[in-house]
Amino acid sequence: MSVNIPGLVSVIIFYVVILATGIWASRKSKREEKKCTGNKSEVTMVGGRNLNVCVSIFTMTATWVGGGFILGTAEIVYLPSQGLAWSVGLVGYSLSLIVGGIFFTKPVRGKNYITIMDPFQLKYGNKLTSILFIPALLADIFWVACVLAALGGTMSVILDISSYYSVIISAGVAILYTLLGGLYSVAYTDVIQLIFMLFSLWLCVPFTLLSPASTDIAYTAVNELYQSPWIGKIEPTELGRWLDDVLLVTLGGICYQAFYQRILAVASTTQAQVTCYVGSIFCFVLGIPSVIIGAVAASTDWNQTSYGLPTPYEREQAGMILPITLQHLCPSYISIAGIGAIAAAVMSSIDSALLSSASLFARNIYKNILRKKASENEIMWVVKFSVLLFGSIGMSLAMTTNSVFVFWLLSGDMMYTVVCAQVLCVLFVPKSNGYGACVGFVLGLTLRCLAGEPIMNIAPVIHFPGCRLVDGVYVQYFPFKTVSMLISFFSIVIVSHLASFLFNKGLLKEKWDIFNVKEKSSITLKDVALNELTEESILHNCQHSPIICKECSA
Repeated sequence: MSVNIPGLVSVIIFYVVILATGIWASRKSKREEKKCTGNKSEVTMVGGRNLNVCVSIFTMTATWVGGGFILGTAEIVYLPSQGLAWSVGLVGYSLSLIVGGIFFTKPVRGKNYITIMDPFQLKYGNKLTSILFIPALLADIFWVACVLAALGGTMSVILDISSYYSVIISAGVAILYTLLGGLYSVAYTDVIQLIFMLFSLWLCVPFTLLSPASTDIAYTAVNELYQSPWIGKIEPTELGRWLDDVLLVTLGGICYQAFYQRILAVASTTQAQVTCYVGSIFCFVLGIPSVIIGAVAASTDWNQTSYGLPTPYEREQAGMILPITLQHLCPSYISIAGIGAIAAAVMSSIDSALLSSASLFARNIYKNILRKKASENEIMWVVKFSVLLFGSIGMSLAMTTNSVFVFWLLSGDMMYTVVCAQVLCVLFVPKSNGYGACVGFVLGLTLRCLAGEPIMNIAPVIHFPGCRLVDGVYVQYFPFKTVSMLISFFSIVIVSHLASFLFNKGLLKEKWDIFNVKEKSSITLKDVALNELTEESILHNCQHSPIICKECSA
């Protein structure tokens, strides 16, 4: 096969449009920085807190609907062993935004935070925050690798070019416009990308449905023809595993900085909630084409197509079933539109992950720990350097494997089993402290590692109830991820209360109290409150405190 020249030209044009939009948005960002009376880095990180609500809805949706979501949904529906019943992302991603809008928007916006690590830094201090930052950073990098791997595999199928080139070019374009304009460039390019996704994915649907090689998907949903019915089913013994996946997608998603970056970028709590609720609807709508395409693939006689036999499942190419279906069941110009939709989905997720990880590092690690007197210009340069560094790492990881699911698993699992309990406690458990956070972190990480992972050929050390051997690999059918998260959560609560009791009753020496949980005398308490208020004024740019820090008064 030769390179698909029309397709390649179309993709190049798309990238030029996206880059031009990013450059235009960067100029808007520069204007906002000039008007900004506070910290200019806030314009880069949270858009100066005046992002248009419509733009916010688009960028929230585009961030959630990435290449992993689009390709993964089609793959799960197509797989004979799973089907639609196991496509938890379709509902889970929408539920994630609804839960975030109802429960998490007000607590975060009420304190005017800039990143999700701000409450950790205020409550637990710098040392523990620097440790909790690591899984959040790794999750974002794995997210970047996941969507880049998805794009590389897709372009290699439809355009017949090496996945390396597509990964490098896509990462380079996303890094460039994120460097130039921060959140403004990310948000406004997301608008273009989401419109392109919505149009292109739905354009492909009727052509796949009308292919002569495919049978009516309504029939194959409940009847076995070329493979098991694509509707799928959940056996009673698999219910725990299914519930685990639903909760992972729903609760794991609201732990990412990319989510908070958007709800903090608009002007009010109401606008933030509207962003979440409308975004959840768009997420569901954009997942439907992937479901239909996966169903069509399960209803296709591949011997009647140019793909031939054996089937994609038998060739172990189920992960690329969406581009394969577009390539062999649609006209070439339609398959090109499909690759454009996937490229748009990938770009919209890459830039968000890069900016969120760079914001966490620049603010919570560099500014608040390494260089407390760093100027605003210095912070903005650190953000740019971080975008370049983390983007390069994610791009390198994407070239090591074609498995989209492995990186998605590493990212989502880490946020759910390790970080989720920490976020819940720091926002909703007033008496949680550093001692509980440390124990919860270690327990959550240890339990998850000891449970093993069949996808990565890691054998379990702990065999939870229902664990059994399937095709030579142990599979956990017990909801062990949720159990790990809950054990982490309750250990934080219990250990926090226990530590507070022991220090306040004098059962442990005060000099051992490294997290300062011992209640002070009235005179000392006043001094501590003054110090904490001053730290909070620094963290929130002196907007919520009558005390002015030395930097600002100077």
